Amino acid sequence: MPLGNLITLVRGRRPTGSGRPSLRLPELAKFGSVGALAYVVDLGVFNLFRVLVGTSPIIAKVISVAVATLVAWLGNRYWTFSTRRTATGGKEFIQFATINVFGLLIGVACLWVSHYLLGFTGVLADNISANIIGLGLGTLFRYFGYRRWVFTGKAG
Repeated sequence: MPLGNLITLVRGRRPTGSGRPSLRLPELAKFGSVGALAYVVDLGVFNLFRVLVGTSPIIAKVISVAVATLVAWLGNRYWTFSTRRTATGGKEFIQFATINVFGLLIGVACLWVSHYLLGFTGVLADNISANIIGLGLGTLFRYFGYRRWVFTGKAG
């Protein structure tokens, strides 16, 4: 990518001829802040169910992502993408949740490979695979999915 196009992307505009969503640093910072809060919720709920309740790591992850999804949707709808949210909040939430299901599948796949295929069954290994590797990969997918398919309108 030519340097001029990279600078244009960082400033929040699309390079000439590009149909892809551009990166916007203030929006990306807000997304990161909302994500950090959702991460704390995800991590806390995961470990609550994994360690204190004693559920399987996969069930604990599904529950924690469901709770964190609600936190993330509220933060992203009313703060990160507030100027791009649609007037139909219910439809937007369904699209948001759908993107999160795919993000969840990415995280659960990392956890499943680590825990069941590679045999790393400790709580630390589960946290690394689910809450660092899986969540990181899922977050990349979510950001671009939200921008492209969920928050596509003007605030209403």
